[in-house]
Amino acid sequence: MLDFFTKIDDFVWGPPLLVLLVGTGIYLSSRLGLLQIFKLPKAFNLIFAEDKGEGDISSFAALATALAATVGTGNIVGVATAIGTGGPGALFWMWVAAFFGMATKYAEGLLAIKYRTKDANGQISGGPMYYIINGFTGRFKLIAKPLAYFFALAGILVALLGIGTFSQVNSITDSLHNSFEWSPKVVSIILAIFVAVIIFGGIQSISKVSEKVVPFMAGLYILATLTIIAINYQKLLPIILLIFKSAFTPAAAVGGFTGATVIQAIRLGIARGVFSNESGLGSAPIAAAAAKTEEPVEQGLISMTGTFIDTIIICTLTGLSILVTGQWSIEGLEGAGVTQSAFASVFGSTGNIVLTLSLALFAFTTILGWSYYGERCVEFVFGTKAIPFYRIIFVLMVALGGFLQLQIIWKIADIVNGLMALPNLIALLVLSPIIIKETKNYFKRHNILD
Repeated sequence: MLDFFTKIDDFVWGPPLLVLLVGTGIYLSSRLGLLQIFKLPKAFNLIFAEDKGEGDISSFAALATALAATVGTGNIVGVATAIGTGGPGALFWMWVAAFFGMATKYAEGLLAIKYRTKDANGQISGGPMYYIINGFTGRFKLIAKPLAYFFALAGILVALLGIGTFSQVNSITDSLHNSFEWSPKVVSIILAIFVAVIIFGGIQSISKVSEKVVPFMAGLYILATLTIIAINYQKLLPIILLIFKSAFTPAAAVGGFTGATVIQAIRLGIARGVFSNESGLGSAPIAAAAAKTEEPVEQGLISMTGTFIDTIIICTLTGLSILVTGQWSIEGLEGAGVTQSAFASVFGSTGNIVLTLSLALFAFTTILGWSYYGERCVEFVFGTKAIPFYRIIFVLMVALGGFLQLQIIWKIADIVNGLMALPNLIALLVLSPIIIKETKNYFKRHNILD
């Protein structure tokens, strides 16, 4: 079974998709004048600006919901998996994917607001399926409907089988079992109950939880990783040099690490980076569409900060913590166990508790965020009447999440992620003239021309 999913994963995440992912980010970055560098301060200022416009939740709540969905196991388990298989160089390629991914995330947030609509219940609906259907014109009109439905169906699969359930629940149950010997079956059922209570309250309920939990969990985790790096500061410079060296030359075998090729580092770094920050995946614009704003560009800028926070800050701190403590090369460790070992090397048994708490909160909020993404995709394909049935199925999938092997879970998640990214990236390229025009008009109106 694992060999079967590995072959599909290798095909989906082959050179064409990797080139399309990074290439789209490079193209948008160049056409937007490296907006992710020069407009980043303004983007952070906008997060806390007063909301003006129609929407279901505040711009901050929309960002918190998107971060809830992205800041998850990818930041802890995904980074460890990438480094454990692709070597230290994988972290460099995560940075590359994130840097150009910021421009991609900006474009997604902009289009989400420009082409959003309302469903039969009066709730805001938006995301790639809507900017494909409503934005494609001329010769592209013929492919709009099949492409939009392909995205929505892939989104449902990601929510039910990928990022939204199995990988998150497995990480929580595995971490709690290692730290406290709690039964994965019991934990899965308890998780499902908590998820059900929240997601049946809709986006308002999800965003309220996200607004409170995301800042707390991110702050706690960042403080812990900074402490680990500070204690091992003498190893920091050699590790940074190793990251850059391993990004372009094969990583030699060391300890329990069997070595890795450059191709492995690139593929795993980009794939894990996308899994973590979801730039290009098309998920974040579904949450961004619900924001109370009248300016597509402003929401695009706010959305862009999500990739910076998720990967440039949190994933980097995870990767450096694993590398400076040397836990990445210990034989027999994988997934959350690698990061747990890194924490335990500095904080002892307390480190396990801190990481377990962080991982549980990260993964739990990711489940909540993805329940909403899947719900909007279900509404697009099947209508609002299908939403209650989807929520029930989603809760059941959460309950089943602790019963699968880690390797198979990551393969399934990678496959459905790739299927979801493809139509969204095509849409971003087709609609790039509109993205560029909207951006120039906004900065001209606000006298922020470079």
